[in-house]
Amino acid sequence: MCELLIFGGTTEGRELAEFCCQKHIFSAVCVATEYGAELLPNSVYLRIITGRLDSSGMEMLISELQCKRIVDATHPYATEVTANIKKACEAVNMQYYRLLRSSSETADCKKVKDMEQLLELLNSTDKTVLSTLGSKEIPKLTAMKKYAERLWVRVLPNEDIIRQCEELGITQEHVIAEKGPFSIERNMEHLRLSGAEILVTKESGAAGGFPEKIEAARLCGVEVITLERPAEKGCTLGEIKKIISDEVSR
Repeated sequence: MCELLIFGGTTEGRELAEFCCQKHIFSAVCVATEYGAELLPNSVYLRIITGRLDSSGMEMLISELQCKRIVDATHPYATEVTANIKKACEAVNMQYYRLLRSSSETADCKKVKDMEQLLELLNSTDKTVLSTLGSKEIPKLTAMKKYAERLWVRVLPNEDIIRQCEELGITQEHVIAEKGPFSIERNMEHLRLSGAEILVTKESGAAGGFPEKIEAARLCGVEVITLERPAEKGCTLGEIKKIISDEVSR
């Protein structure tokens, strides 16, 4: 039995797992990739589960672990995963807690609500684009005119992702395959390497390196277009820690 099942993938999820280990609270963290698993603490109080699950798989996992509470600490843009977690919690009558990531200032950016609006902007120009949206959005970005010439992408150094880029017509020369976090200087190097005139990013907060990207773009004179976060309600990391501590101490 574990006190807490964390659906992770974010810095906040890792910090919550570390908190549980420090407090000797038995917990489990479910992450999608081996890279995510590598970042988690090695502790007898923590079980790490790797792999992508649908809502049915999540239900089975909750039942297997006999966990007492669920925290959704997935990425703020992982809306499908969050929907599956909520569905699984409802199915097993388990209370759902959403861990929210702190926002960052976006005053110096052009903001778009969805990929459709983003593509409309990108298709209104011939400028070179560096995308840091992640691999999931790359297929949608191929709707950008002259994308094979104009589009650069920054992704994790994963063979499957790089192969996907090649299959979509994005050459290796236009793929920056590196693990973050990225400093301002490293972001600037990537902008200069790509010759980008537009940086496309998500509002991933300080934990996701958003301020460093914005500052690098400012110093390089590069325009920034930010895909806005989906609106949602939840708790801060501090609030989640207090809830867990209070419930465990009862």
